[in-house]
Amino acid sequence: MRRVDGAQKAFHQLAARLYCMRGNVLHSVTCSITDSRIMTQPPPDLTDRKALARNRSRAAGDMFLHDIARDELQSRLAEVNRQFTKPAIVTGLRERWSDFLPEARLVEDSPVLALEEGAHDLVIHVMALHWAADPVGQLVQARRALCPDGLFLGVMLGGQTLAELRACLAQAESEVTGGLSPRVLPMAEIRDLGGLLQRAGFALPVADQISQKVAYSRIERLYDDLRAMGERNALAARRRSFTPRALFSRTAALYAQHHTGSDGRLRASFDLVFLTGWFPDASQPKPLRPGSATARLADALGTQEAPLPDRIKIPGKD
Repeated sequence: MRRVDGAQKAFHQLAARLYCMRGNVLHSVTCSITDSRIMTQPPPDLTDRKALARNRSRAAGDMFLHDIARDELQSRLAEVNRQFTKPAIVTGLRERWSDFLPEARLVEDSPVLALEEGAHDLVIHVMALHWAADPVGQLVQARRALCPDGLFLGVMLGGQTLAELRACLAQAESEVTGGLSPRVLPMAEIRDLGGLLQRAGFALPVADQISQKVAYSRIERLYDDLRAMGERNALAARRRSFTPRALFSRTAALYAQHHTGSDGRLRASFDLVFLTGWFPDASQPKPLRPGSATARLADALGTQEAPLPDRIKIPGKD
């Protein structure tokens, strides 16, 4: 999408400020992996928890992203050859997840999780980590709640979620008001989230994602879906004053101009990032030392090994 220079500069400045807020949180955490206490510096206010709770209390209707998350989590649990007897689910929408594992303890995704140390063999953090001001702290608390060799599963929004809406809102607001304000939550990338699992002390960490392209007849339907899932703007730095009607009409026009598919419907991106990690235990597989292999890869593949020359000639180079 093309923007005027002023709008592009303002957009990048705002994005950098929001990501720095979250980045400062990640670097300020001083949690001890071995200490039973969790000690952190107070993180900056990325999320307005009261506004988030209000948005979630009004959530109702089609929660298609939660349905996708449920199906994926059920599939992943089925692949684990283990019976979990003491599960816990961390979520901001208790009613939506109360029947996922009927025997599970439901815990609010507050900054301090109501989880006892070593009390669970499974902790699932669902559709809430993207709102956490201190995601590392949430992961560390979840790890502490696991017994040895316990499993952590997490699912959250990330990646390119709502990238189209974010760009159109930024351009429209710069044109209409001459400024820019936080309106869409900054999303973490999968490579960063995988690193958070390691920092939180999980063994065998894995991060992967599922991308969804959703088609809408008009942009108001996208707003309706976000409202239904409790995902409206709850950023602490959001503008509290009246929003001009012209901003939303200009956003709709830009969205239709740049993100309309061949079928005439608007496209919106959603990325669900899944996190998997285990509480460290001596029974878990360990990586082998380099050079300790007892079989050749060429033999396993049934192919002929071709040694590389000592010197490789690059075209154009002597």
